[in-house]
Parts: sequence; C-alpha cells; structure tokens
Amino acid sequence: MTKQRAAVLGTGQTHHTTKRTDVSMPGLLREAVDRAMRDARVEWSDIDAVVLGKAPDLFEGVMMPELFLADALGANGKPLLRVHTAGSVGGSTALVAASLVQSGVHRRVLTVAYEKQSESNAMWALSIAPPFSMPVGAGAGGYFAPHVRSYIRRTDAPDHIGALVAVKDRRNGALNPYAHLRQEDITFDSVRASQMLWDPIRYDETCPSSDGACAMVLGDEAAGDAVDGGAAWVHGTAMRTEPTTFAGRDQVNPQAGKDAAAALWKAAGITDPLSEIDVAELYVPFSWFEPMWLENLGFTEEGSGWKLTESGATALDGTLPVNPSGGVLCTNPIGASGMLRCAEAAKQVMGRAGDYQVDGARKAVGHAYGGGSQYFAMWLVGADKPVG
Repeated sequence: MTKQRAAVLGTGQTHHTTKRTDVSMPGLLREAVDRAMRDARVEWSDIDAVVLGKAPDLFEGVMMPELFLADALGANGKPLLRVHTAGSVGGSTALVAASLVQSGVHRRVLTVAYEKQSESNAMWALSIAPPFSMPVGAGAGGYFAPHVRSYIRRTDAPDHIGALVAVKDRRNGALNPYAHLRQEDITFDSVRASQMLWDPIRYDETCPSSDGACAMVLGDEAAGDAVDGGAAWVHGTAMRTEPTTFAGRDQVNPQAGKDAAAALWKAAGITDPLSEIDVAELYVPFSWFEPMWLENLGFTEEGSGWKLTESGATALDGTLPVNPSGGVLCTNPIGASGMLRCAEAAKQVMGRAGDYQVDGARKAVGHAYGGGSQYFAMWLVGADKPVG
C-alpha cells in the first residue's frame, strides 16, 4: 500500500500559565481544540478520528482520562486513541495522528495533548516506586543534572552555555502571546545569579510547571491542497525507544535519539541537517539540553553542540533558529510540550508564527523526548509537498 501524503491543516493552543483555574480539564482541551479547528476551517462533522496524548495518569490522578474527555473532544461515535510515552507523548501523539492519515484510514484527524499540572503533583508521581522499576526520587532536574555534568566533562564546554540558552529562549518566549514565561528583560547576569537547583542547573535554566493544551488537525492530500496560504506537509516521522538502564547505555547521547534522527533524515531526504533545516523546535526542559540535542540529532559532531550555541547560530536570526517560540523553557504542560514542538514547527512553515516567524522558513523539525531520555519522537514538516 502506497503511503498517502499528510498535512497539518491548522494548529491551536491555550494560553499557558501556572494555574488555569478559569477552566476545567475538558475546558482546557476545548480551548486548544476550538482554536485548531478554526485555524483549519473545519467542523466537527469533518473530523474522522481523535487521538489524545497524556503523560502518566498519576500526574493528575485521573485514570484513563480519554474516556472522561470523549464528550468534550467530539469523539462520541468516532475512533478515539490514547497515546502515552512519558514526556515525549505530545510528539508521539502527533505522529500517531499523522500515521492514520498516511495509511489512508482517515481523511481528517484531530489530535490533542495536555497537562493541568495545578491539579497534580508531578514530583510525587515521579518519586513513587512502581513494581520492577526504580523511583526517580529527585524529580526530573535531579535525574538529568548528572547527564549535564557528564556532557560538560566530555566536551570541555564552558559553564556559561546554559545561561546563553536560557536568555535566548526566554526572550523568544516574550514574542509568543501564548507562552507561560515571557521575560523580555531577562539578562545573562540575572540567569547566572539565579539559585542553583541541581548543579549545574540554575533556577532560570529550568522549565516552568504549566497548565495548557495543544491541538492540531491533520488531513490528507486533498485537504492539504485546500488550505488557504498553504499547509504544513509531513515529510517524515520517526519514533525510537530504548530501556532506561542497560550495560553501556549512553544517557548523554542516547542511541534511540540518534537512531530516530537518522531515520527522520532518511525519510525526508535530508543529507546535511544543519544547512537544510530552517527551524528546529527541540525539547529543551533544561537549557543545557540544547547543545546536547544538537549533537544527538546530527546537526553537529559530538563535542561541538555548545560551540554552535555559543556562536549565535541558534538565535532567532541565526543560521539554525532553535525554539523561536521559547520552547519548553518558557512553556511546559508536560503532556502537551512535545506536541507544541510539532505544532510550532508547522506554524513556521505555514508562515503563521507571528512575531517570532523565521523569514523564509520552508522546512522545520519538531522533536520530543521523554522518560529517562529513552523515548524519542520527531517529525519534519515543509511548506512544499513532499516528492514521491
């Protein structure tokens, strides 16, 4: 069976903040869904299936939330799928939705991911001891800080690189009306003066805890051709995983991440990502992960990611703008954070990113990771229809 072309017809997201007490959980999702459907110019009758993404159920304590959210998502009488791959779930959910269109099963698919962290306790949920698994105990920051220290030792990266990323992303976020943190006055010195939380990660180098949701409508070739101003065409997708722990595992440069990127570049016909990709929305919850992922995904050779960051290449006006939306460092509704990366990539190639639009963006990457750097989901979208 020949793979069908798939395209993003429209995107929507909520306004993100620490506590969205003005809406219920279903109301939060509908805010994003309604915006995505308006952007795509579709009605409920146009939607053939719904794909929902959510991080661990324990984060809010609502088991199988897809069932209680079905009414709000217009899923009654329609196929409804739930996706869960820890923090990468938003990206994985977008890929599952795309696959339903690419396979020819559905013409138009609504996909949505969310987190309402104000009604949850992610630290507690990450610290329990599930059967046959080790608890994190220290939360995400405590888990990933040793990986950052290992990266610094391996590459001789200077200790100010994290602050450079934080300033860049937070200033980018100030241009994004939906971002949780919008700090146009943040400075290098203020980041360096902020409290050390998990050496070497400082307070201003960490993601916030956000309430929020993101949604997209994906469609087949005919639907994509009908988009006024042009759709975001899916050129390639890739998901890869690996166990949390095994002998010789490299948690600084995970094999699953390298494999996902290699598969994506091959699927999309990319031979030199650094010169061929116009925008990268990377999952960077702690600022040091920008240079780490630049290496992991093959934008630069091992040991040189921090040099690319320090050169200014990843700035909004650089040769490879990374996280022009502000990224996870500005907005982090965990279940939706990966989908936001995919949706923001789509907005760039559709020319709908507003004040943080990258001039001439034709190809953009959305990237998500989750768990102990073990789940990876990526897609590449373009302004032009993929060949073949």
